[in-house]
Amino acid sequence: MSSPFDLADDDSYQRWRDAKLAGAPRTAADLIVEVKDPRALSASEREALATRIKNCNMAIYASPMLEEDSDILRKLGTQFGLNQLDANWLAGEDGVSSIRVFDGGTRKHYIPYTDKPIKWHTDGYYNPPERQIRAMVLHCVRDALSGGENRLMDHELCYLLLREQDPAHIKALMQPDVMTIPERVDENDGVRPAQSGPVFSMDADGNLHMRYTARTRSIEWKDDDATKAAVAALEALLASDVPQVFKTTLQPGMGLLCNNVLHDRSAFTDDAQNPRLLYRARYLDRIALD
Repeated sequence: MSSPFDLADDDSYQRWRDAKLAGAPRTAADLIVEVKDPRALSASEREALATRIKNCNMAIYASPMLEEDSDILRKLGTQFGLNQLDANWLAGEDGVSSIRVFDGGTRKHYIPYTDKPIKWHTDGYYNPPERQIRAMVLHCVRDALSGGENRLMDHELCYLLLREQDPAHIKALMQPDVMTIPERVDENDGVRPAQSGPVFSMDADGNLHMRYTARTRSIEWKDDDATKAAVAALEALLASDVPQVFKTTLQPGMGLLCNNVLHDRSAFTDDAQNPRLLYRARYLDRIALD
């Protein structure tokens, strides 16, 4: 089967590259679709979201839904074939996580549940292959007093720009042992064994998956020159001001629907009376567009 993500198939890559660049959004505003109710999209609303996801693996909806209701995420997800929630141990009983500042308990030890910045990553980079996070919904109930900005980048465009620089970077980042998350022992989660895997890989349907974190602690890169060069190139790309990186701060009622694209978060300051609250649903499914 031909694939633009096969380094040996340059013809498919060139055709895909031209179409990808032609269809890519130019600004963060191009990602936004106004919807009345994300739990029950109209045909035109769903089509508008699907078009953006087809072009860049993500879309942002803006709605008047301001209540604390995690059903918003799950009902939106089912309209795009998202049914297999990754109910990780820090999620709620319904499999949806409340992303807010926790001053006590286990969550306060994990950066998403603090007001600190989060570096570039894709979700679930520490998961085994059978639990790869392929899609995600992030819904804003309350924004912060200041800060909390996200940067977003389509992982396919990241692949494209790195391959344009040097296909050897892609070859290195596709090695099955290029990135290892060491074993971790947690009093609640038990032993999480070391997990090695590629940064870029293809699933059974030929879709590109990316597994990455910019963290420097609790991560081990393969010790060879090709890997070092590829990781440096990736870090430089994400630190640059390329137009393929979008900056946005989700406002109440807004949400991100994506195929687990690269993202980060800036530090923020809470309003003590109305602290920041986002819901996050992570899926083992990929978004279905048909």
